[in-house]
Amino acid sequence: MRILFAASEAVPFAKTGGLADVIGSLPKELIRQGLDVRVILPKYGDIPAVYQEAMTSVAVFDVYVGWRRQYIGIEVLQHDGVTFYFVDNEYYFKRTGLYGFGDEAERFAFFCRGVIEALPILDFQPDVIHCHDWQTGMIPVLLKAHYSHLPFFHQIRTIATIHNLKYQGVFSQTVLKDLLGLSEDHFTGLALELHGGASFLKGGLLYADRITTVSQTYAEEIQTPYYGEYLDSLLRHRSHQLTGIVNGIDYEVFDPLTDPYLVVNYRDSLPKKQENKLALQERFGLPIDGHVPMIALVTRLVQQKGLDLIQHVLSEILSLDIQLVVLGTGEASYEQMFREAARTHPDKVSAQLTFNEALAHQIYAASDLFLMPSQFEPCGIGQLIALRYRSVPIVRETGGLKDTVQPYNEFVGDGTGFTFSHYNAHDMLHTLRRALFFYKNDREAWLRIQQNMKKGDFSWKKSAQQYVALYKETMND
Repeated sequence: MRILFAASEAVPFAKTGGLADVIGSLPKELIRQGLDVRVILPKYGDIPAVYQEAMTSVAVFDVYVGWRRQYIGIEVLQHDGVTFYFVDNEYYFKRTGLYGFGDEAERFAFFCRGVIEALPILDFQPDVIHCHDWQTGMIPVLLKAHYSHLPFFHQIRTIATIHNLKYQGVFSQTVLKDLLGLSEDHFTGLALELHGGASFLKGGLLYADRITTVSQTYAEEIQTPYYGEYLDSLLRHRSHQLTGIVNGIDYEVFDPLTDPYLVVNYRDSLPKKQENKLALQERFGLPIDGHVPMIALVTRLVQQKGLDLIQHVLSEILSLDIQLVVLGTGEASYEQMFREAARTHPDKVSAQLTFNEALAHQIYAASDLFLMPSQFEPCGIGQLIALRYRSVPIVRETGGLKDTVQPYNEFVGDGTGFTFSHYNAHDMLHTLRRALFFYKNDREAWLRIQQNMKKGDFSWKKSAQQYVALYKETMND
């Protein structure tokens, strides 16, 4: 099977969120399972020079974006056994940052058109184009509207994956009519129209042969008005073609036994994990004490991640015998909240208001507990890394958090973390106190949780097998 991943970011080339981790790691596992998987991305100016210098030009041609005839170059690079293609146009992509520009609609209309028109030139005819998030949502639309009658494209199927339904790529209908050359009937409420404009993501969800999202629970949640972001009726309509497949993580990148960022490598040794904790306490100027529980928060500091819950009860959390280590950036009010907490409680709080990959690994390894009380969470990667590094997750039962963290049950001894269901600050606080009780008072229970975490497998292997099955189904539709 030949599969093309079309996406707007991938580790290690360009990253703003979890999408990049998926595109950087899932193709490797699919290739291990015998598929020919290639990835196509924009060639951003921000891609590190070491990768840009290793790229080879394989095609140059023109593509129409509305009435504009634009240059497009395709460059190729092999990385970790995966073929990555890069769509080159300096006018659209040689900028600082990936998103947030005034011509976003035009940039990604160009990208979608370029992906399709590059295929015959590259002599690569995929069985399935796997489109990720709104930036690639027009690929299924354009394929059906402009290309499906051509023999080369006739058999190509498409899958649209939702990584976060909140981001929908909504732009003016006038702009998209101009850019895409689509007829008037594409812009009704039953087609691309959304919020008075037109949506890239809605296009992908309507026109793709299959839809996936990144956990089974999120697939169910987005069919309800609360989580559905005004697309719930469309998703209910296509529910028989909607599949939830939970994300994995790259077990080579996230392996405490070989992780180059750690002070002491370990797998299941709590004493060795403890050495990482003592080293981090020393580095951050926290009291060096192996017995005090360290709670980690590695996240974007935004409401979606449950920061308003933490804000409500932060003073109560800080009255507990804990250390809180925060890594992340986001909304100014939340950054200020942690800055102030670190100033007033220097013995309890370390706030690293930045993002640093090495430091993230060190915090996962050092912490005893990992707090992730998200308002909604399509899949989540933090809790998966925490499980791998044996930092016990405390999560809200939503989306992928519900699917990947099993609540600890002291009566039967199963479970890998601590969970709460209602989006409520005191429910979160109660759950945190319960976790701390077992940490401090019931060593046997804590070791049992560690053993349970050890049995879990959140590598890509199982999820990749589900994607393989889905690709086969899609091709046979």
